[in-house]
Amino acid sequence: MLKFGTDGVRGEFGTELTTSYVAALARAAAKVLQCKLVVIGRDTRESGPALEAAISQSLSSLGIEVHLMGVAPTPAIAFAAVSSEAVSFAITASHNPYTDNGVKIFGRGGRKLTDEQESRIETELELELSGDVNCALDHQQSEAGSKSLAVAHPEYLERYCAALVTGMSKNALAKLHIALDCANGAMSEVASAVFTGLGAKVSVIHNSPNGKNINHHCGATEPSELKAFVKKIKADLGVAFDGDGDRLIAVDDSGSIVDGDHLIAISAQDMKRNGTLRNNKVAVTVMTNIGFHQAMKQSEIEVVTTPVGDRSVLIAIQENDLSLGGEQSGHIIYHDVATTGDGLLAAIRLSALIANSSQVFSQLASNAMTSFPQVLKNIRVAKLAENVAQIFATEIAAAEKILGDNGRVLVRSSGTEPVVRVMVEAQENHIAVSVATTLVTAITARLG
Repeated sequence: MLKFGTDGVRGEFGTELTTSYVAALARAAAKVLQCKLVVIGRDTRESGPALEAAISQSLSSLGIEVHLMGVAPTPAIAFAAVSSEAVSFAITASHNPYTDNGVKIFGRGGRKLTDEQESRIETELELELSGDVNCALDHQQSEAGSKSLAVAHPEYLERYCAALVTGMSKNALAKLHIALDCANGAMSEVASAVFTGLGAKVSVIHNSPNGKNINHHCGATEPSELKAFVKKIKADLGVAFDGDGDRLIAVDDSGSIVDGDHLIAISAQDMKRNGTLRNNKVAVTVMTNIGFHQAMKQSEIEVVTTPVGDRSVLIAIQENDLSLGGEQSGHIIYHDVATTGDGLLAAIRLSALIANSSQVFSQLASNAMTSFPQVLKNIRVAKLAENVAQIFATEIAAAEKILGDNGRVLVRSSGTEPVVRVMVEAQENHIAVSVATTLVTAITARLG
């Protein structure tokens, strides 16, 4: 049985993730969360409509009212739960290939589920997937099939877009030429419309989804084409979203990648200057570059460090009453509007900052922070080991001794697949590469 990972449930459609599984998951979640109204949205994968129908019919069989958003970015689906006091389901596998799909569930108020809620849902799901329960519920569903309570509600997406641009004029971005890579995903129609509505000149690539091309050699995980596109059209900035639109990677006017660390640094420093950086703190994860921490120290901004995942960042934001947090990967939360990472909101805030600055984007990025060389390695292993840092404690200690105070090492297991992730930072790239290679060799020999 698929279980919750760091960001919902996710698996290969038709084998791990089936329509019967998501129907049972929906019923389990509905019981635990005591749903009366559920909003459902999806990205552009070809399996999305089938999963949407399975979830919708399953919930309708319980007498639950269902509102369908159709194709929508994950942050818009989360926002629907904020604006309607519903529970919302996002059918997406984020940056994964089209053959995968998944479900993210947002509770009332648009919050991701707690560990305790996920555990209770998994317990209920096991009961739902048992033969006796399925037999009874299949009959219940067939009886309810002719009286589905699902209705299309496009206004949720309209409310979301309006909330992102509140207080901005129709020519707020008129100075800018913005290049967008929509990853053939959920942002394919929404993003360009929003930026055009703010007066920007917009040029778009990878905005023609066909069900199979989501994230394929494009988007936030593969921004190389956007880099070339920005230089070719001489754009002021480029923005690449992932398939479900909850994160972004930017490209500056010179065609260089600007990651989440730099984007958060730029925003934190700007928000401190204008008095909107609540409690003078920003929340980031253990993956955040040392250079970010140094830049925040120089700017006299406190840093709260969390485990990986924008859910962990959100918890830190809530516990510390913060307005900003995010990840190097480009999940950025502006808590005055959003309850989850939002690529479009982050892109709008970045664009407005550039439009109002005397510096071009590349200058803003280089002045905000200087990154240490960072080497990231993903090692596929035979079996996922949760205590991987303990297993390789000796090797990690040896690496830390080599790096001293001028670097760091992080070894952790993926929360969604049998992969061990290694991150090494050092003042010089060759040192980071050497240390990372040694760790990869040790991990492969023991777990590969």
